[in-house]
Amino acid sequence: MSQSQSRLGGILQHLSPSSGTPHIVIEDKAEISAPSDAPEPPPLRTVWPPLELEDHPIDEVRPLRVVVVGGGITGIMASIFLPAKVPKIDLVIYERQSDIGGVWNANIYPGVRCDVPAHAYQATFDANTDWSEAYAQGAEIKQYWKNIVAKYDVAKYIHLNTRVTGAEWSEEKGKWRVGVQSSSGDSIDEADFLITATGHFSDPILPTYPGMNEYKGHLRHSSNWDPNFDPKGKRIAVIGNGASGIQVLPPLQKVAAHIDHYARSKTWVAAPIGGEDLEQFVRDNIDQAKQSPEEYLAFRKALESRLFSRYGGFFEKSEKSAIARAAITKLMANRLGDRNDLLDAIIPNFSPNCRRLTPGPGYLEAVAAENVEYVPTPIERFTATGIVTTDGIQRNVDAVICSTGHDISFSVAFPIHAHGTDLQAAWRPGGNPGFPDSYLSFAAPNFPNLLFILGPNSTGPAGTLCHSVENQLTYTAKVLRKISSQGIRSMAPSQAATTDFRAYCESFFPQTVMSQHCSSWYNGGIKGGRIHGVWPGSATHVNQVRREPRWEDWEYTYINKQGNRFGWLGNGWSEKDVLAQNGVDALTTDLTPWLQKEAVEGKVDVKGYHENWWDA
Repeated sequence: MSQSQSRLGGILQHLSPSSGTPHIVIEDKAEISAPSDAPEPPPLRTVWPPLELEDHPIDEVRPLRVVVVGGGITGIMASIFLPAKVPKIDLVIYERQSDIGGVWNANIYPGVRCDVPAHAYQATFDANTDWSEAYAQGAEIKQYWKNIVAKYDVAKYIHLNTRVTGAEWSEEKGKWRVGVQSSSGDSIDEADFLITATGHFSDPILPTYPGMNEYKGHLRHSSNWDPNFDPKGKRIAVIGNGASGIQVLPPLQKVAAHIDHYARSKTWVAAPIGGEDLEQFVRDNIDQAKQSPEEYLAFRKALESRLFSRYGGFFEKSEKSAIARAAITKLMANRLGDRNDLLDAIIPNFSPNCRRLTPGPGYLEAVAAENVEYVPTPIERFTATGIVTTDGIQRNVDAVICSTGHDISFSVAFPIHAHGTDLQAAWRPGGNPGFPDSYLSFAAPNFPNLLFILGPNSTGPAGTLCHSVENQLTYTAKVLRKISSQGIRSMAPSQAATTDFRAYCESFFPQTVMSQHCSSWYNGGIKGGRIHGVWPGSATHVNQVRREPRWEDWEYTYINKQGNRFGWLGNGWSEKDVLAQNGVDALTTDLTPWLQKEAVEGKVDVKGYHENWWDA
């Protein structure tokens, strides 16, 4: 065989020899040239027009302007989590009130407190071991979060006295045009991403009884408490027996001359599900817990495990639900003493946890007090001096405190327009579809670059709020990192994925007690209505869902001017490669962060190995 024969030709002849003589190719002497009869090499370019490479390293991150609406607990957490987890983020948080804290800043009525123990209502990464009582009052909770803001130096992100009036998506710019109202006037903030963190109970709603405008006495919603109002010696009407009504009645009962307590709905009032006394648990264990970080960790884990394990009591005909009914009935009877008339008037037909249970320290004792009249008869109208019920009885009062709830539609708090639709109107009764229709509680189809924290169906019926907020923000950070690092202009969930999640919710909730005939914020105040207040599953269930985003459920557009999804690959370099041009000795960055001391010792935990997003 000629030495000029190619390697390919030699292989071909070896496979199909022209004679019986063996042929050997001497590789180091062969010329690498194609024979005249060899096939043409494949073309180097098959895509036209050719992709114009973007001249940047692959890991050059695009800065994102991110607007978060709300400076309550969620907004505060966002100011800590997002700058730490999202490189080059340009973050601003708009808060309409004069201080941070959300509901804990707005609600200052007597007795306002959290309905879970404070040791389980704090950041998981920054514990306060010195709460003054198990169910901390509002002022102490607010001060904890103010301390967090100062400790992490995040006040710089939060703009107070600044209201977001609306937002409109500009497809041309690929940005949200956010209407902002402050003492400086009205303005437009253009954002790459919009995040709502406005909470569940931001907008109190007064009832609309006939004659309310004729009433001459003091009239306020408990969430709009007048700090100058002195209840001492007055005749007061308290309307509503939800969480705020249950909390405000006991301190008023102690100083008022008389209270008429209007409660149109029956309700369970007890320690949380199962009748467990979490206040006593805290009292019995907190001194030991303060002895060391290890002791406090064990205490907090035990406390929060009780809150997470309540999930079984939310199902129809479950043993845990039956046990809870018996235990809470007994507890309520003990607290009401010999007032069996009140026990019959208060205990509902629906199961515990159809409405959220409220511990209500002192509430039942206050209802049974001599200066309180419990009025289950519906209100017909107001007069200039008081309230008339449907049985014709008029009760005159000096003040009316309405603990009548908030906007619990779980729609967004301001108009949000995209592609011809206002999401706020679409999600409210009368709109299309007339209820919150989200993708996994986070987003909505046809509304690009928009996320909800504590939106509809966002928190498990058991578990803890702060943990839920933290894992929602961690999911959010993953979305923001993806959009800023992979050349994505916009992303929104598909309608198909959203409809599939709706179908899951509609099949899940009917098996729970939350779908019974009661009115609650779970169902928007509609007895037996659609459940949109909580996640269709446990707190650990939703945590599993949020561990890894399902990127296949999203629809994308790209920054690349040719629309190529891989334009973000850049020029084939990484930033570390650019630095390494001048030699390893000149580097100030670690080229091999995966090489660890533990590897030398044979102690690397491979479960999380090579998964840190920040050390590629």
